[in-house]
Amino acid sequence: MNDARVGGRGGRSSGVAGEVWLRTPRPHRAAPPLTRDRIVTEAVALLDEDGALGLTMRRLAERLGAGPTTLYWHVRTKDDVLDLALDTIFGDVGLPAASGDWTADVRALIGDWYAVMLRHRWAPGLLGRPMLGPNVLARTEFLQAALARGGFAGTALAVATHGLANYVIGSALTRVGGGTLNAADQHVRAHAEEYPTLAATGHLAEQDWDALFDAGLDSFLAGLIASRR
Repeated sequence: MNDARVGGRGGRSSGVAGEVWLRTPRPHRAAPPLTRDRIVTEAVALLDEDGALGLTMRRLAERLGAGPTTLYWHVRTKDDVLDLALDTIFGDVGLPAASGDWTADVRALIGDWYAVMLRHRWAPGLLGRPMLGPNVLARTEFLQAALARGGFAGTALAVATHGLANYVIGSALTRVGGGTLNAADQHVRAHAEEYPTLAATGHLAEQDWDALFDAGLDSFLAGLIASRR
């Protein structure tokens, strides 16, 4: 060799033919292994950005730097991904230790559930799906156990559970559809002679949704308590 600097320091090229055999290999940064957890984490991020309609297996595979065939080793369908993503975000709903006040426990769970739905605005519209994941079932168990401590059983317990769940889902759907509500309010006000009560109350307009949600939950719980008498 005519040049002792062949290969250079740190593996940099010196422009000498044949140095490929002498160059120090660069460290290989392997991509993280494709796992179900990694797939679901990326799916939630994609859903947060583009909603349920924006999620396709092809786009998800591209974000993961994998081929669709590799993806299908871990999840079979888009429905699998949606089910796993829903259960994953339910893990963010706080699961407090049961206290001596069942209404406080219900408020804590329902309030946190509502907040999680608003952080993941694609989720409320998917809650008609079968919800059998461990995070969902754990929170449903907590809710029913709190209601059972409040004296509800049988049909009354089912009514209270479904009623509270539907209240959260409906409130979240209304909130994420706020733009449509504003347009509806403008339409009603433009036709006030046909819809005088709606125009006067203006409840379709932009408002303090959190205060409205809390007041509605107060009324719902008061109705549940009264129904036990």
